[in-house]
Amino acid sequence: MQDFINYNEYSRQEWSQFHGAYFNNISDEDLDKIKSVDDQVSLADVQEIYTPLRHLIHVYFHNYQQLSLAKADFLGKKPHKVPFIIGISGSVAVGKSTTARLLKVMLQRAYPQYKIEQMTTDGFLYPNEELERRNILADKGFPWSYDNEKLLNFLEAVKANQGSVTYPSYSHIIYDIVPDHLNELQNPDILIIEGINVLQLPQNQNLYVSDYFDFSIYVDADPQLIEKWFIHRFEGFLIEENKNPNPDNFYYQFTKQPLEQALATAHQVWRDVNYNNLVKYIAPTMNRADLILHKTKHHKIDHVLLKKY
Repeated sequence: MQDFINYNEYSRQEWSQFHGAYFNNISDEDLDKIKSVDDQVSLADVQEIYTPLRHLIHVYFHNYQQLSLAKADFLGKKPHKVPFIIGISGSVAVGKSTTARLLKVMLQRAYPQYKIEQMTTDGFLYPNEELERRNILADKGFPWSYDNEKLLNFLEAVKANQGSVTYPSYSHIIYDIVPDHLNELQNPDILIIEGINVLQLPQNQNLYVSDYFDFSIYVDADPQLIEKWFIHRFEGFLIEENKNPNPDNFYYQFTKQPLEQALATAHQVWRDVNYNNLVKYIAPTMNRADLILHKTKHHKIDHVLLKKY
């Protein structure tokens, strides 16, 4: 783990003491619905890691609301709701989606008076046709494969909170943007956004995506562990596809190959794309996060780093 002087580091045991009020309303059945393929999360994780995190987010959110009211009063304007945005970043296969979904459920159950939404930035990837036109299909997931201008305009519209905001839908089944289908956000109080690109520097823009975040999380782990999780997740997708074959599914093509050949392709994709992207463009953004969750074997979070200032 990187040693950042601007963070306080806490062991799992130390962090577990910061929980505030504990809402014990998450079950094993909930976790089965929340976790991604090959991800692991337990009720102990909920109590020892995510309950303190939920409490910390509440502190940030409460202060954010107070500041918004004070700023409106200072400007002599009528107060209006401005969504609180949480960004979650980290490598492919590190467990960002599970973290995002779990936090959404915990926040919804602890604070039913708030409207809480969760989304991914995958919808802001350029469609495969456009990636091919630009000759960067092999760079899918790298910073330049996203329509960052569209993402920034979306975040500006969300913060303005003037009504319904739409954004493109991405399907991991077809491995592409879904044509003629938009997702909709309607005045959330809290929006959780997860994606590998959310803490990255802009490409020829004056704004960062993270400029719109009010709290940010980076999920970290040793790259060798992440590779194992990536490969195991790939195998899981193949198993599911073999159970219910669908020629339109991206993973269908790999079920027609010998398993060794398919796994060799997955390892190559990890080396050439995901690991390369992680080392050059994702991991260097870690110190932009307010909080870092560090994972070890079996997705167990062993340390938490919280930015000092």
